Amino acid sequence: MVKKLQQVGNSHAIVLDRAIREAIGLQPDDAVQITVSGDSLIITPARVGLGKGVVTKSLKKIRPRYRVMLRNLAK
Repeated sequence: MVKKLQQVGNSHAIVLDRAIREAIGLQPDDAVQITVSGDSLIITPARVGLGKGVVTKSLKKIRPRYRVMLRNLAK
């Protein structure tokens, strides 16, 4: 696939079509890792942190046990 750089202010951007984003599991505002290899630019999803699913599952497990303490901390 050939894409053109588009000027955005003083920078340039590559617009990824929805099909490409969906193929690698990218959502708008997701972070990407950009690597230069020779004369190639490699763009991969930046899988940092635990992920939303793990955090949500952990919070569901923790909330009942620490509900009062968490409420006090939030004050």
